Order: sequence, then structure tokens, then C-alpha cells
Amino acid sequence: MIGVSKLYCGSIEASDPLRYGRLSKKLPSHLLQFSSDKRPVVVWNVTQACNLRCAHCYAQAVKEVGKGELSRKEALSLIDDLGRFGVPVILFSGGEPLMRKDLVDLAAYAVDQGIRAVISTNGTLITKEKAKELSEVGLSYVGVSLDGMERVHDKFRGSKGAFREALAGIRNCQEAGLKVGLRFTINRMNAAEVPAIFNLIEDLRIPRVCFYHLVYTGRGSEMIKQDLDHRETRGVVDFIIDRTKELHDAGKPVEVLTVDNHADGPYLYLRMVREKNSRAPEVLELLRMNGGNNSGRGIGCVSWDGSVYADQFWRHRSFGNVRKRPFSEIWSDLSDPLMAKLKDKKRHVKGRCAECQWLDICGGNLRVRAEAVTGDIWAPDPACYLSDEEIGVKNYRAVKKGSLS
Repeated sequence: MIGVSKLYCGSIEASDPLRYGRLSKKLPSHLLQFSSDKRPVVVWNVTQACNLRCAHCYAQAVKEVGKGELSRKEALSLIDDLGRFGVPVILFSGGEPLMRKDLVDLAAYAVDQGIRAVISTNGTLITKEKAKELSEVGLSYVGVSLDGMERVHDKFRGSKGAFREALAGIRNCQEAGLKVGLRFTINRMNAAEVPAIFNLIEDLRIPRVCFYHLVYTGRGSEMIKQDLDHRETRGVVDFIIDRTKELHDAGKPVEVLTVDNHADGPYLYLRMVREKNSRAPEVLELLRMNGGNNSGRGIGCVSWDGSVYADQFWRHRSFGNVRKRPFSEIWSDLSDPLMAKLKDKKRHVKGRCAECQWLDICGGNLRVRAEAVTGDIWAPDPACYLSDEEIGVKNYRAVKKGSLS
């Protein structure tokens, strides 16, 4: 997660997280990514059920509530364990989390345990009454997924009217005093919609947007040919940076983040260096605090059936189940070779990743994407769009061919 607005527009300084000792439990939400202890943010897929069928759904959600979901008693026990373990945030996801009837109660219980509760939703089920309930229990944030404007979004979601229903949900959150933002997954079919999304943010005064790079998992694995190439990715990232700065300079600051491609961090820094931006050294320090991808360390996932994963995308490799062992115990058990390596994965990445001067900043990017394309967990992430020269291994290919000593 790269905070474009924080870094490029200077809305935070390196001293800000230091004032809190960089401890997850003490940091305000906008500084949490700079924690040093990296207590995991837990994505909890509370249900596999969803009222839509999205083309890129990593969870491969289904229409009906399936068997095997954690019971209310099991769910409360999980939250108790996460609270004791020091988890700073539970992101309630799905499927569509609002398909689970006791979601509001679970969110309220998490807040009572001192955990920030947020939800990731398609927005279509957020009525005025539901928004009021979520606000009253202390929900911190609602992230509503939009994949473009009406025609494009409805096609992605597999449901005519989904766009208008999502906008209604956003307005209902705003009226209830809930912080609400957008989530947008970039791919070739909707990249041209990014300017319109920024216009929508400005028009509706939406304070936050996360632009996600495509991850090849779940139904998203069927869209691999729709991912942007490296040149296209750079173009979209540059546009996001430019538009973020325009809004900031116009006195309309929006929190803008890019997610799931940590090459965005060094790319932003290198751009600031080229522009002779005096804040570049401070941004570099903040990027080091961020640490890049934290799958298996600073982010984890619990599925509807209690299975524990390194992140929400890596669903084919479970480390255990909370029905048999607490999450805290599973997460801390380094007897599993993969879990142990993920805690320090920079030592295990291969190829140009291993030689990259930005490894401490990127963290090796997404291992699940590397595995999806190459079959090797530790191979370079194919979505890294930085050139060999930019990562400091200008002669990498020549060396690998044996033409240089």
C-alpha cells in the first residue's frame, strides 16, 4: 500500500510515525502502514456469499450462504484472540460481508475489543438503516468497490443497476457520518475510467480512494491477459500521481493510495528525484518504514471456514484453521517453512528481485503473483514495471548470460 497523497503531496512527515514509537496499537489509522512491529491487519472473509458476480473476485464468491462458515460463537472467539494478539484492524470482507446477518454485531464486538473495524463491500446493500447501524457501532471506514462508471462497472459486477445501488450506498454512509471511500481494481478493461473516477471523487467529496493492481488469483486468474503491460501501468500510475497533486493544490485533498504493486514506491521516489523535489529523501525514509509487501507478516487472512492464509489472495495455501488453533498461535508458528520464510522473505527472493536496490522498500512484491505466472513462489513478480537500470542492475541480463565477469 503506497500512500500517494501522503508521500507526494507531503501530508505526513517521517517524524509523524516516530512520535507514536511506530507501534501498531498507538498509531492512528493513516500512519499504520509505517509501524515497526507489523502486527497483522486481518482480512476476514466472513462469508463466501455475494449478491453480485464480479469478474475479478479473488474469493470466487457464490450466490447463497454456504455451509462451513464460522458460527457466531466461533467468530467471537476469533475476535477475542485477535484483540489479545494486538491486531490493529479487522477488515470484514466476503463475498459480500453484509450478506452475513450478524456482521454489525461482529463489528461492534471488535470495536469493544479495541480493534478498528472496517468493511470492504460492493455497497449495494447499504440502506439508510444499515448505514446508521454501522455508524452507531463505531465502524471506522467503509470501502466501496467501483470498477468504473455505470456501463463498465455493471459489466464487471454482472448486474445491471449495481453502479447506481453502490452510489446510493455511498450517499447513505455519508449521511450517517461514516467515512467512506472507493476501491478500484485497475486492468485493461477499465483503465480508461480512472479519470472519471477522480471526477466522481471530486463531485461527491469522497475523501479516500485505493487503486488496486490486478492480482492473478480466484476469478482474477482468468483475467491475466487483461492486466496492463509495464508501459500502460506506468502511464496510469503517473496519471494517479498527477491528479492527486491537482486536487491537493486546488484545496481539495483526497487520500489516494495504490495497492498490491510495491514497485509504485520506488517509482514515486525516482520521479521525485527527477523533479528535484526536496522531500525525496524524507519520502525514501517513509518508504523504508512502510517496508513494502507484508503478506504473512503485516497482513493476514481468515476465510469463512476459519482457514488462515498469508493474505487474502493466497487461498491455495492454508497454515491452519482457527477452529483447531488460535490465529495468534498459527501466525507465530515458524515450524511451517513457508510461514518462516514469509516473515523474512527478502532473503529468499530470486533473480532481479534479489539484486534490486529497492528490496527493502518493495519487500519483494507479491509472491502469489510470481507463483501464478512462473510456478515459483520466489521468482520475480512479473508485474514489476521498473527497468533493470531503475532497480540498479543495469547489466543483470548480461551477467545472467555469462557475458560479464
